[in-house]
Amino acid sequence: QVQVVESGGGLVQAGGSLRLSCAASGSIFSINTMAWYRQAPGKQRELVAGITSGGSTNYGDSVKGRFTISRDNAKNTVYLQMNSLKPEDTAVYYCNADIIRIGSYLIQPSWGQGTQVTVSS
Repeated sequence: QVQVVESGGGLVQAGGSLRLSCAASGSIFSINTMAWYRQAPGKQRELVAGITSGGSTNYGDSVKGRFTISRDNAKNTVYLQMNSLKPEDTAVYYCNADIIRIGSYLIQPSWGQGTQVTVSS
């Protein structure tokens, strides 16, 4: 079994910052891409940022220049530093990790339970 757990959400004023963390644990051999998605009420889930095991990153257009994704491969953890937050960033943020379990050659996309980020105007 593997687990993916997010932390760090909360309430912040517009212009403020938050740092999200996501840790994967369990029978993990390796993790390929780790990514953050978000879903606002009434909207589809969208990609916020992703990072490969080698450190290559990509961002959604709406967060470029404001958010930074990073990861610690030794800790199976990914971070999302969010600066200059806007009310439209309000959403549930989900972590996704493409995990290869010990004894398997298959990639298992694994999701966390989500963490709420609310940005007040």
